[in-house]
Amino acid sequence: MSQITIALSKGRIFEETKPLLAAAGIIPAEDPESSRKLIIGTNREDVRLLIVRATDVPTYVQNGGADLGIAGKDVLYEHGGEGLYQPLDLQIAKCRMMVAVHKDVDYAASVRRGARLKVATKYVKIAREHFAEKGMHVDLIKLYGSMELAPLVGLADAIVDLVSTGGTLRANNLVAVEDIMPISSRLVVNQASLKLKRAQIQPIIDAFAAVVSKGN
Repeated sequence: MSQITIALSKGRIFEETKPLLAAAGIIPAEDPESSRKLIIGTNREDVRLLIVRATDVPTYVQNGGADLGIAGKDVLYEHGGEGLYQPLDLQIAKCRMMVAVHKDVDYAASVRRGARLKVATKYVKIAREHFAEKGMHVDLIKLYGSMELAPLVGLADAIVDLVSTGGTLRANNLVAVEDIMPISSRLVVNQASLKLKRAQIQPIIDAFAAVVSKGN
């Protein structure tokens, strides 16, 4: 029997994926938060889990390093998603992509007067398209972490980032001023794997789909 490899990232996505895996009869042998292993076995000899950075999931799946993966819509949008079959929105790891500024900044006034804003984000493609649709000229600054810091030290006028509860924004005196899009995690499948290993992969997709439909 062929080996099925599922690419996952640590943290919230992994935790919220466990009930989906369980529905497909897949139980991780170890917790990636406490294990240093990057390849984790499961109770099924034909299924293993690959622990990778969230931003790398589409690359592993697209290039055959994994047969399946779970990645946020934000990551897939930035990656482009070419060559990936995306059969399911899993409705997990939900949050929103938003524009945020320091609470003392009058963002609406800046937009009205056509100010050219400096925007810090790691979601450059999403930000570029959002501001282009609004007809705004912005200078994008790519950062990889702690976006909230950029407005506090004068590096940027605004940030584009994922917002879940808004607690981090509030703690750093920032406020969300525009909602760009809702984000949740999707199942992605390597198209060649789907053809060659359909008998093993389709039941996993079906089990995930059944859980998602119950939750809606």
